[in-house]
Amino acid sequence: MAGCQPAPQPPAFLATDISGAAFARDFRLTDHNGQVRTLADFKGQVVAVFFGYTHCPDVCPTTLSDFAAALELLGPEAGRVQVIFVTVDPERDTPDLLKQFVPAFNPRFLGMFTDAETLKLLAREYKVVYQKTSVKAADDYLIDHSAGTFVYDPRGRLRLLMPYGSSPDAIAQDL
Repeated sequence: MAGCQPAPQPPAFLATDISGAAFARDFRLTDHNGQVRTLADFKGQVVAVFFGYTHCPDVCPTTLSDFAAALELLGPEAGRVQVIFVTVDPERDTPDLLKQFVPAFNPRFLGMFTDAETLKLLAREYKVVYQKTSVKAADDYLIDHSAGTFVYDPRGRLRLLMPYGSSPDAIAQDL
């Protein structure tokens, strides 16, 4: 009789399913509390990794706000999700600034950083692009950057690329 059962359906995601992709396999970054972290540190949790910067006028605060609202929708299940914000602006985004900015959206969110050279390698591994633009002074510029969020399942497998502008409802459903 077991052979007569319909095959289980894969989950229906709203984001792009990139399961099995051979990139964005891991990271080694320092969080805003000074602790070195890798993806393995979050085993058992759904992990959402977003690259951005604290001086971003639109994409970054919107994405963090949308994830915070999605976690509210998840209720108690939100404790099984870790949101990670990786700065692409190590010149200005100090650990203290990350510690103020990122948890302001949700106290559980972590801001992560590394040096400029390691960031280049990490961006290549994640197929993320970033570039200074509108440079007015050494500390007055914008950064164009990729805006998708990488989502890992509780076993640390890359599953989704969530596009910028996903609604809190869509994020919550996929998480």
